[in-house]
Amino acid sequence: MIVQDTNMVNAGDMNGSGNLMDFLDEPFPDVGTYEDFHTIDWLREKSRDTDRHRKITSKSKESIWEFVKSLLDAWSGWVVMLLIGLLAGTLAGVIDLAVDWMTDLKEGVCLSAFWYSHEQCCWTSNETTFDDRDKCPKWQKWSELLVNQSEGASAYILNYFLYIMWALSFAFLAVSLVRVFAPYACGSGIPEIKTILSGFIIRGYLGKWTLLIKTVTLVLVVSSGLSLGKEGPLVHVACCCGNFFSSLFSKYSKNEGKRREVLSAAAAAGVSVAFGAPIGGVLFSLEEVSYYFPLKTLWRSFFAALVAAFTLRSINPFGNSRLVLFYVEYHTPWYMAELFPFILLGVFGGLWGTLFIRCNIAWCRRRKTTRLGKYPVLEVITVTAITAIIAYPNPYTRRSTSELISELFNDCGALESSQLCDYINDPNMTRPVDDIPDRPAGFGVYTAMWQLALALIFKIIITIFTFGMKIPSGLFIPSMAVGAMAGRMVGIGVEQLAYHHHDWIIFRNWCRPGADCVTPGLYAMVGAAACLGGVTRMTVSLVVIMFELTGGLEYIVPLMAAAVTSKWVADAFGKEGIYEAHIHLNGYPFLDAKDEFTHRTLATDVMRPRRGEPPLSVLTQGSMTVEDVETLIKETDYNGFPVVVSKDSERLIGFAQRRELILAIKNARQRQDGVVSNSIMYFTEDPPELPANSPHPLKLRRILNLSPFTVTDHTPMETVVDIFRKLGLRQCLVTRSGRLLGIITKKDVLRHMAQMANQDPESIMFN
Repeated sequence: MIVQDTNMVNAGDMNGSGNLMDFLDEPFPDVGTYEDFHTIDWLREKSRDTDRHRKITSKSKESIWEFVKSLLDAWSGWVVMLLIGLLAGTLAGVIDLAVDWMTDLKEGVCLSAFWYSHEQCCWTSNETTFDDRDKCPKWQKWSELLVNQSEGASAYILNYFLYIMWALSFAFLAVSLVRVFAPYACGSGIPEIKTILSGFIIRGYLGKWTLLIKTVTLVLVVSSGLSLGKEGPLVHVACCCGNFFSSLFSKYSKNEGKRREVLSAAAAAGVSVAFGAPIGGVLFSLEEVSYYFPLKTLWRSFFAALVAAFTLRSINPFGNSRLVLFYVEYHTPWYMAELFPFILLGVFGGLWGTLFIRCNIAWCRRRKTTRLGKYPVLEVITVTAITAIIAYPNPYTRRSTSELISELFNDCGALESSQLCDYINDPNMTRPVDDIPDRPAGFGVYTAMWQLALALIFKIIITIFTFGMKIPSGLFIPSMAVGAMAGRMVGIGVEQLAYHHHDWIIFRNWCRPGADCVTPGLYAMVGAAACLGGVTRMTVSLVVIMFELTGGLEYIVPLMAAAVTSKWVADAFGKEGIYEAHIHLNGYPFLDAKDEFTHRTLATDVMRPRRGEPPLSVLTQGSMTVEDVETLIKETDYNGFPVVVSKDSERLIGFAQRRELILAIKNARQRQDGVVSNSIMYFTEDPPELPANSPHPLKLRRILNLSPFTVTDHTPMETVVDIFRKLGLRQCLVTRSGRLLGIITKKDVLRHMAQMANQDPESIMFN
């Protein structure tokens, strides 16, 4: 018998598991599906897809129709990518337009067409002059409309009050919609997307209701003025689009492994429309969120990102005929001496990232373990009220964060009216417009400096409490805003230092009187990259996103220097980025490929059962009745059971999944006459002859995985961890000389890693 089973295992290996997935004589519903909050079997999904592809290829030679069907199957992946790109780009464009309008609605309304934002309203006005291009008769503040006053204390108080009321209304509506209709629509979504892409099942997280509610509430929360962005949630929205279109094609709807390839491409499309960065989106999916990223997925991600970016560009939500969000044109090259302040900004970004992650996780943990978590609506209303009350008096926190970043990135030209460009001009200066020399800072610059300092402190504190509330909340834009404010202040400082001390040795070679040698906007851009890198720990994709976002291709080296420095500094305090930290906080079973396991433990130290525990629950190949198996299933909650020759020999035959055992027994009782509780259950190819009066046997050889992954008890855990990571295993059996000793599951590996890192191993569970 052992020789026969060994041959069967080898045959299964050679034939890509053969027909192991053919349950009984005919397939029945729900076969190959997984229960909620369980991990998929990547090897089995790959094997099923190989079998499906082999059948389609062999049938394609039989007739023209079968050949056409094979072509349709081959092209279905590209069709799905096209649909994802079109829908994700359209939704992103609608969100951008709606956010612009609703953000401006807090301050006033356009009389000619109430659906116009402030900028659109003034575009259509013929009475706007260049000096007062932000003021036009068609746009009226609420005080002008209600009490016919534009200046004075009463007008200011009325505008202040209505600003707060609009913000509270938007936030309350958003949190109410999330709580009532789609609880999964809250948060960034990227931690859960990473977990889902690693093979975890969270039913409903990418559903139609989640897509609808997240799209609507994302507009509301960004418009409310809270310190959050739409970029992370747009990745979640794009993945919901990917999940929806996957369900329309059986190739993806019936294979969880293939579905995750689509979701990886959808994540790339999400970043593409969030930042207008298609290449950065592909790299973000590869570096940050994807667990399994074959070459085919790389091509399709590129195509999905391209279509999404093209769709967004066609809608043109920014009105500048450009795809990039913060387009900049700097007229001065950077100099080697400037690498020192760039690296300092990288250090600041790393420290800010560490501070933010630790404080935010501590606050979120407090929210989970105290009564605070029971009142999410009250928390959102309180944070919104505090944000609006403090933000309104400061012009740099009153406006939307995207507008703030855009102003901080901008270079000061002759036509700029920003406070940040209030320099003292030399009346004798005669130079081209594009070559504005460094000048002494005027009163407006000094006013802007202390306002930016207050805005920076406010952003740092309020973002800690905002991220993680029960509303859609992205972290990219707030992190970039913190870095951009710090960078702009450093840039102005270096600029003024170079102007007043141009004879110093560090400035002498590259800063001459009357020359434009320091660009403060560049420092803002570098600071934004540094802070975003410190929080997320991205490197390559971050730099590509930044230069696509701004169009500043020649400034890659400063961006790289800041990104690498921020990662080094942040990693010195802890390897986890914000998304990994939230994955561990929520207890998702995520085995991060970036984590290193260097401890000298063996498989026998981790496997179960341990000493003092009951023996392993197993099935025998031909001595258990249907009732025995049903009792075992009822009394345990294991995902599957090893099958052995007998309890005496414990020679391993294969592994049977719990869900498939339940479905097979249920189906057999309904379809096959004579199968009763006393029926013997066989996992052999040829059951022995039974007496005439015996109940009809139940043969379940075909639901058995004849080639489960096994290691010996002396396999180093370093190797076991690598196997789990690279093959995406759910469980691994431990044997010695073919005899079953125990089992190691993914959660056992995670608990052991937590224990080795002096963390609470019992925290590794889905909450």
